[in-house]
Amino acid sequence: MEYISTRGGSAPLNFEQVTLAGLASDGGLYVPTNWPTISKAEIAAMAGQSYVDIAIRVMQPFVGDSLTESELRETCEQAYGRFAHSAVTPLAQLDGQHWLLELFHGPTLAFKDVALQMLGLLFEKFLARQDKHLTVVGATSGDTGSAAIDALAGRDKVDIFMLHPDGRISDVQRRQMTTVRAPNVHNIAIDGSFDDAQAMVKRMFADNEVTDRFAISAVNSINWARLMAQIVYYFYAASQLGAPHRKVAFSVPTGNFGDVFAGYVAAQMGLPIERLVVATNVNDILHRALSAGDYSAGTVTPTAAPSMDIQVSSNFERLLFDLSGRDGAALSKMMTDFDQSRSMQIPDNMLTSARDLFVSHRVDPDEMALAMRWAHENAGQVIDPHTAIGLSAARNAEIDPSVPIVTLATAHPAKFRDAVERSTGVRPILPKRIGDLFDRHEACTKLPGEYDAVKEFITSNASPANG
Repeated sequence: MEYISTRGGSAPLNFEQVTLAGLASDGGLYVPTNWPTISKAEIAAMAGQSYVDIAIRVMQPFVGDSLTESELRETCEQAYGRFAHSAVTPLAQLDGQHWLLELFHGPTLAFKDVALQMLGLLFEKFLARQDKHLTVVGATSGDTGSAAIDALAGRDKVDIFMLHPDGRISDVQRRQMTTVRAPNVHNIAIDGSFDDAQAMVKRMFADNEVTDRFAISAVNSINWARLMAQIVYYFYAASQLGAPHRKVAFSVPTGNFGDVFAGYVAAQMGLPIERLVVATNVNDILHRALSAGDYSAGTVTPTAAPSMDIQVSSNFERLLFDLSGRDGAALSKMMTDFDQSRSMQIPDNMLTSARDLFVSHRVDPDEMALAMRWAHENAGQVIDPHTAIGLSAARNAEIDPSVPIVTLATAHPAKFRDAVERSTGVRPILPKRIGDLFDRHEACTKLPGEYDAVKEFITSNASPANG
């Protein structure tokens, strides 16, 4: 399996190379040259299989020659062996049509663990084959940072620098990053939004002064390996609910489009998905894009669902690449124009194709609170604000009642205790495995929202690629 850039200006790479590279040198995102397929018979056979067995079948075509099947199995068993639930991502039924896919049983209580536990092990395995030091630079709106730090803390040949918007994530999210004491972990709080932090990370990948000295890589969902691991739980959930003999719909709370794009890939691979419901909060660039073709960035509005407080959805570029007929040159121009104007009108033909699978909903704070209350009062489930946005969208999606709708439960409610308590009257308790979080010492560097300041800090504290 080879991977190409969405912007057409980078040489094809194999799986090991794209995992370590993260972002393409032309500023694009890597995608496989083709989508592998899984037959209906193979999907039917997944019913009753373990999460690890399904993960191996789904990921093997993407991995290619970079890992043997036994190496892939060993990596999956090690990654998912850290999860608190033996099913890894169990389903919970809410009513006759609605289900939750619990993605928060990993070590940092968020769906990012499903992919980042794999990615940390892949980094370590691939770096062991090379005499190279890796500098991981990432931006987080809350959960990616803690999951990435947990996955990489103390690992050989890798440093991690994680940027987060100062004061715009929950106290639990922040402490899960800043209380990890490992010499290779560097937390940076910037004065600005997540979009500001993400823009700095992308700029660093294109900065020759940085890339000539350091081997830079990414843990955000711009890294293909991370997105690949997220495809698995769509197959896992659908196979338990009757696929391929009946279709399943998924509602995905999303800001950066990575989680729902993994569902799109699952559909391209043959999974019978009725609809992918793109659920946004008031930072609704994805809803505007899919409903009206208006992909224009506004000002980020801080909300009780901070992981979705995003106005530039990086992974949307991967979908646009497919919708454009995989024309890298044309997409490169579209994205360059967007970077300059912060606005894009999606052509009608591309929008029509997207609507074959996607439907979107914008959920305001009152609707989010009502969904949390409904889940608690009617199904005995306490859910976090992001999951509530997905559930609200699912309950308003007007999908045939015979089609089960799975809402991705992206975080443990205890990560957002105040918001949950306001809506339900219940203050969720942190699981015992991280129950002492508020007794741990924090360490974080605060920097202005200026690229040069962040660049100086990283280059002063990172190890050269061959150093």
